Amino acid sequence: MRLVIQRVREARVTVNNGTTGSIRTGLLVFLGVSRTDTVEDADYLTGKLLGLRIFPDEDGKMNRNVQEAGGSLLIVSQFTLYGDCRKGRRPSFDQAAPAEQAQDLYNYFVESAKRGPVPVEAGVFQAMMQVHIVNDGPVTILIDSAERAER
Repeated sequence: MRLVIQRVREARVTVNNGTTGSIRTGLLVFLGVSRTDTVEDADYLTGKLLGLRIFPDEDGKMNRNVQEAGGSLLIVSQFTLYGDCRKGRRPSFDQAAPAEQAQDLYNYFVESAKRGPVPVEAGVFQAMMQVHIVNDGPVTILIDSAERAER
């Protein structure tokens, strides 16, 4: 499971001209699910996400998590995070989970995050979405659950 996390001043997702999720200060989270991902991957990443200290403290040092910053989460599914561009010019998405598996894990991740200490908004799984972002920093972090075993 992969997360691309962007610290934002505001972000919103629209589908068919209607807003499905909107936040002010917080984290925009793009979530990709691979064929080998499990709920353990989702649990690991939920913990990492909520504890990630990428908001400035009173000295301007990145030392506060999203809760301490008074922020929210906006979680958006994005299977293209598993696009493999090593061969040819068209990405291969063979590593991306099939839609049913990906939707189950996406929903699990969103529900797990909602049980956490901050407000959570979400996009619409498999919808064509427009994501409006005002980055803060910019700060962008990539976390891959497959890499946790490598450390």
